[in-house]
Amino acid sequence: MKPLPLVCLPFAGVGASIFRTWWGREGHGLSIVPVQLPGREELIDDEPHRDIRAAIDELAPRVLAALRGRTEIAVFGHSMGAFLGYELAHRLIDTADIRVAVLVVSGSHGPYQSRRRQVTGLSDEQFLDGIAEFVGYRPAALDDPEFRELLLPVLRADAEMHERYRPTVDRPLPAPILAVRGSADDMVSAREIGQWQAVTTTPLLTAELPGGHMYPTEQADALLRLIAGTVGQPVGPGR
Repeated sequence: MKPLPLVCLPFAGVGASIFRTWWGREGHGLSIVPVQLPGREELIDDEPHRDIRAAIDELAPRVLAALRGRTEIAVFGHSMGAFLGYELAHRLIDTADIRVAVLVVSGSHGPYQSRRRQVTGLSDEQFLDGIAEFVGYRPAALDDPEFRELLLPVLRADAEMHERYRPTVDRPLPAPILAVRGSADDMVSAREIGQWQAVTTTPLLTAELPGGHMYPTEQADALLRLIAGTVGQPVGPGR
Protein backbone atom coordinates (compact mmCIF):
# COMPACT_ATOMS: atom_id res chain seq x y z
CA MET A 1 0.00 0.00 0.00
CA LYS A 2 1.36 3.41 -0.98
CA PRO A 3 2.10 5.70 2.00
CA LEU A 4 -0.65 8.24 2.69
CA PRO A 5 0.53 11.88 2.69
CA LEU A 6 0.25 13.41 6.17
CA VAL A 7 0.20 17.21 5.83
CA CYS A 8 1.62 18.67 9.06
CA LEU A 9 0.84 22.20 10.28
CA PRO A 10 3.14 23.74 12.91
CA PHE A 11 2.18 25.11 16.30
CA ALA A 12 3.06 28.64 17.44
CA GLY A 13 6.65 29.76 17.09
CA VAL A 14 8.08 26.68 15.37
CA GLY A 15 9.05 25.85 11.82
CA ALA A 16 8.52 22.85 9.59
CA SER A 17 11.79 21.29 10.73
CA ILE A 18 10.00 19.91 13.78
CA PHE A 19 8.13 17.59 11.41
CA ARG A 20 11.14 16.82 9.25
CA THR A 21 12.48 14.88 12.22
CA TRP A 22 9.57 12.49 11.54
CA TRP A 23 11.06 11.50 8.20
CA GLY A 24 12.64 8.06 8.37
CA ARG A 25 10.65 6.91 11.38
CA GLU A 26 9.48 3.37 10.81
CA GLY A 27 6.32 1.52 11.73
CA HIS A 28 3.73 3.65 9.99
CA GLY A 29 2.43 3.96 6.43
CA LEU A 30 2.52 7.75 6.20
CA SER A 31 4.47 10.15 4.01
CA ILE A 32 5.26 13.31 6.02
CA VAL A 33 4.52 16.60 4.22
CA PRO A 34 5.75 19.44 6.49
CA VAL A 35 4.20 22.86 5.86
CA GLN A 36 6.37 25.93 6.45
CA LEU A 37 4.85 29.19 7.65
CA PRO A 38 6.47 32.52 6.72
CA GLY A 39 8.78 34.21 9.21
CA ARG A 40 10.78 31.13 10.17
CA GLU A 41 13.67 28.99 8.92
CA GLU A 42 14.07 29.31 5.12
CA LEU A 43 11.17 31.82 5.07
CA ILE A 44 12.55 33.94 7.91
CA ASP A 45 12.58 37.11 5.79
CA ASP A 46 8.86 36.80 4.98
CA GLU A 47 6.25 38.61 7.05
CA PRO A 48 4.43 36.17 9.38
CA HIS A 49 0.67 35.82 9.06
CA ARG A 50 -1.68 37.28 11.65
CA ASP A 51 -4.90 36.00 10.08
CA ILE A 52 -5.72 32.37 9.39
CA ARG A 53 -7.74 33.09 6.24
CA ALA A 54 -4.73 34.89 4.72
CA ALA A 55 -2.46 32.05 5.84
CA ILE A 56 -4.62 29.44 4.10
CA ASP A 57 -4.79 31.57 0.93
CA GLU A 58 -1.00 31.36 0.80
CA LEU A 59 -0.54 27.79 2.06
CA ALA A 60 -3.14 25.90 0.00
CA PRO A 61 -1.39 26.27 -3.39
CA ARG A 62 1.95 25.25 -1.85
CA VAL A 63 0.42 22.17 -0.25
CA LEU A 64 -1.20 21.14 -3.54
CA ALA A 65 2.15 21.49 -5.31
CA ALA A 66 3.84 19.36 -2.62
CA LEU A 67 1.20 16.63 -3.03
CA ARG A 68 2.23 16.12 -6.68
CA GLY A 69 -1.15 14.93 -7.82
CA ARG A 70 -2.12 12.85 -4.78
CA THR A 71 -5.83 13.25 -4.10
CA GLU A 72 -6.16 11.60 -0.68
CA ILE A 73 -4.40 12.92 2.41
CA ALA A 74 -4.46 13.10 6.18
CA VAL A 75 -3.90 16.43 7.96
CA PHE A 76 -2.27 17.00 11.36
CA GLY A 77 -2.10 20.17 13.42
CA HIS A 78 -1.19 20.78 17.06
CA SER A 79 -2.58 23.70 19.10
CA MET A 80 -2.64 26.68 16.67
CA GLY A 81 -1.92 24.16 13.92
CA ALA A 82 -5.24 22.41 14.64
CA PHE A 83 -7.14 25.49 13.46
CA LEU A 84 -4.84 25.83 10.44
CA GLY A 85 -5.46 22.16 9.66
CA TYR A 86 -9.23 22.54 9.96
CA GLU A 87 -9.29 25.49 7.59
CA LEU A 88 -6.85 23.87 5.16
CA ALA A 89 -8.90 20.66 5.06
CA HIS A 90 -12.03 22.64 4.18
CA ARG A 91 -10.19 24.61 1.50
CA LEU A 92 -8.67 21.55 -0.19
CA ILE A 93 -11.97 19.64 -0.15
CA ASP A 94 -13.91 22.62 -1.51
CA THR A 95 -11.52 23.86 -4.19
CA ALA A 96 -9.25 20.98 -5.18
CA ASP A 97 -11.43 17.86 -4.85
CA ILE A 98 -9.04 16.41 -2.27
CA ARG A 99 -10.29 13.60 -0.03
CA VAL A 100 -9.27 14.02 3.60
CA ALA A 101 -9.01 10.57 5.15
CA VAL A 102 -8.74 12.14 8.62
CA LEU A 103 -8.05 15.53 10.19
CA VAL A 104 -6.02 15.07 13.37
CA VAL A 105 -6.47 17.98 15.78
CA SER A 106 -4.05 17.84 18.70
CA GLY A 107 -3.93 19.77 21.96
CA SER A 108 -6.77 22.09 20.99
CA HIS A 109 -10.25 23.01 22.09
CA GLY A 110 -12.93 23.30 19.41
CA PRO A 111 -12.83 26.15 16.90
CA TYR A 112 -15.83 27.99 18.36
CA GLN A 113 -14.25 28.47 21.80
CA SER A 114 -11.72 31.18 22.61
CA ARG A 115 -8.54 30.40 24.53
CA ARG A 116 -9.02 31.00 28.25
CA ARG A 117 -5.93 33.16 28.75
CA GLN A 118 -4.75 35.44 25.96
CA VAL A 119 -1.38 37.14 25.50
CA THR A 120 -1.90 39.43 22.51
CA GLY A 121 -1.03 43.01 23.44
CA LEU A 122 0.94 42.22 26.61
CA SER A 123 4.42 43.58 27.33
CA ASP A 124 7.33 41.45 26.18
CA GLU A 125 7.95 39.90 29.60
CA GLN A 126 4.25 39.28 30.28
CA PHE A 127 3.89 37.83 26.80
CA LEU A 128 6.83 35.46 27.25
CA ASP A 129 5.60 34.40 30.68
CA GLY A 130 2.23 33.59 29.11
CA ILE A 131 3.81 31.59 26.30
CA ALA A 132 5.88 29.66 28.86
CA GLU A 133 2.69 28.84 30.74
CA PHE A 134 1.04 27.56 27.56
CA VAL A 135 3.90 25.29 26.49
CA GLY A 136 4.98 24.25 29.98
CA TYR A 137 8.49 25.69 29.84
CA ARG A 138 10.39 28.78 28.67
CA PRO A 139 12.81 28.04 25.81
CA ALA A 140 16.33 29.16 26.73
CA ALA A 141 16.66 30.89 23.34
CA LEU A 142 14.17 33.51 24.50
CA ASP A 143 16.64 34.69 27.14
CA ASP A 144 19.24 35.48 24.46
CA PRO A 145 18.66 39.06 23.19
CA GLU A 146 19.54 38.22 19.58
CA PHE A 147 17.31 35.14 19.42
CA ARG A 148 14.53 36.98 21.21
CA GLU A 149 14.63 39.72 18.59
CA LEU A 150 14.18 37.07 15.88
CA LEU A 151 11.57 34.96 17.64
CA LEU A 152 9.31 37.55 19.26
CA PRO A 153 7.69 38.89 16.06
CA VAL A 154 6.81 35.36 14.94
CA LEU A 155 5.50 34.35 18.36
CA ARG A 156 3.40 37.51 18.61
CA ALA A 157 1.99 37.02 15.10
CA ASP A 158 1.15 33.38 15.81
CA ALA A 159 -0.48 34.23 19.13
CA GLU A 160 -2.61 36.89 17.45
CA MET A 161 -3.60 34.51 14.65
CA HIS A 162 -4.51 31.82 17.19
CA GLU A 163 -6.40 34.04 19.63
CA ARG A 164 -8.39 35.96 17.01
CA TYR A 165 -9.34 32.91 14.97
CA ARG A 166 -12.95 32.38 14.06
CA PRO A 167 -14.03 29.65 11.61
CA THR A 168 -14.37 30.89 8.05
CA VAL A 169 -16.69 28.05 7.03
CA ASP A 170 -20.11 27.68 8.66
CA ARG A 171 -20.64 23.98 7.93
CA PRO A 172 -19.06 20.84 9.42
CA LEU A 173 -16.08 19.22 7.74
CA PRO A 174 -17.17 16.29 5.53
CA ALA A 175 -14.34 14.13 6.86
CA PRO A 176 -13.49 12.24 10.07
CA ILE A 177 -11.75 14.14 12.87
CA LEU A 178 -9.43 12.52 15.40
CA ALA A 179 -8.93 14.75 18.46
CA VAL A 180 -5.86 13.91 20.58
CA ARG A 181 -4.51 15.34 23.83
CA GLY A 182 -1.75 14.61 26.27
CA SER A 183 -3.14 12.76 29.28
CA ALA A 184 -1.52 15.31 31.63
CA ASP A 185 -2.39 18.39 29.56
CA ASP A 186 -3.67 21.06 31.97
CA MET A 187 -4.41 23.51 29.12
CA VAL A 188 -6.86 21.42 27.08
CA SER A 189 -9.27 19.03 28.78
CA ALA A 190 -10.94 15.89 27.48
CA ARG A 191 -14.21 17.84 27.41
CA GLU A 192 -12.64 20.55 25.27
CA ILE A 193 -11.28 18.18 22.63
CA GLY A 194 -14.80 16.77 22.50
CA GLN A 195 -15.95 20.14 21.14
CA TRP A 196 -14.64 19.09 17.73
CA GLN A 197 -17.72 16.87 17.35
CA ALA A 198 -19.68 19.99 16.38
CA VAL A 199 -17.57 20.54 13.25
CA THR A 200 -17.47 17.08 11.67
CA THR A 201 -20.18 15.16 9.84
CA THR A 202 -18.95 11.85 11.32
CA PRO A 203 -18.67 10.59 14.91
CA LEU A 204 -15.66 12.21 16.58
CA LEU A 205 -12.68 9.98 17.34
CA THR A 206 -10.67 10.82 20.47
CA ALA A 207 -7.44 9.57 22.02
CA GLU A 208 -4.93 10.40 24.75
CA LEU A 209 -1.19 9.84 24.75
CA PRO A 210 1.19 10.18 27.71
CA GLY A 211 2.49 13.68 28.39
CA GLY A 212 1.44 17.28 28.79
CA HIS A 213 0.43 19.92 26.27
CA MET A 214 3.56 19.40 24.18
CA TYR A 215 3.28 15.60 24.14
CA PRO A 216 3.92 15.35 20.32
CA THR A 217 7.58 16.26 20.86
CA GLU A 218 7.99 13.18 23.06
CA GLN A 219 5.43 10.78 21.56
CA ALA A 220 6.03 11.11 17.82
CA ASP A 221 6.21 7.38 17.16
CA ALA A 222 3.07 6.60 19.14
CA LEU A 223 1.24 9.50 17.50
CA LEU A 224 2.18 8.45 13.97
CA ARG A 225 1.15 4.87 14.67
CA LEU A 226 -2.18 6.11 16.05
CA ILE A 227 -2.82 8.16 12.90
CA ALA A 228 -1.79 5.32 10.59
CA GLY A 229 -4.08 2.91 12.39
CA THR A 230 -6.96 5.37 12.16
CA VAL A 231 -6.72 5.59 8.39
CA GLY A 232 -6.07 1.88 7.90
CA GLN A 233 -2.44 2.15 6.87
CA PRO A 234 -0.19 -0.83 7.67
CA VAL A 235 1.49 -0.36 11.03
CA GLY A 236 4.76 -2.20 11.54
CA PRO A 237 6.71 -3.00 14.69
CA GLY A 238 8.07 0.54 15.08
CA ARG A 239 11.42 1.45 16.54
